[in-house]
Amino acid sequence: MQILMANACGISAHTGESGAVISVTGRIDASSAGLLDTELSRLIDGGERAIIVEMGGLEYISSSGLRVLLAAKKNLKRSGGDLSIAALTPFVREVFEISGFLRIFSVYESVEEATERKRLTG
Repeated sequence: MQILMANACGISAHTGESGAVISVTGRIDASSAGLLDTELSRLIDGGERAIIVEMGGLEYISSSGLRVLLAAKKNLKRSGGDLSIAALTPFVREVFEISGFLRIFSVYESVEEATERKRLTG
């Protein structure tokens, strides 16, 4: 497991049989979006094709953070993979709704639900 911290943002990642899970806490804004981008790029460049971003501890996400997620999803899609979102907090869910990201990403209530759904759909 790798743990990265920047200002009020924490990112931890672990990989398993069903892919990678990145847990994000605190705030993703212009000063911390690069940290998320670096971690997602590391996983994608390392061959991960199924990534779940768990946001249960995320209080805030800016347009910079949304751009990072969208770019990672596009990169994964080109290689036959996918990026899913799990455990949105109410504020972050509202941001996803307003921005149209709820239509772009598969969003699940929990990492367990996302993992099970991915397992069933292949």
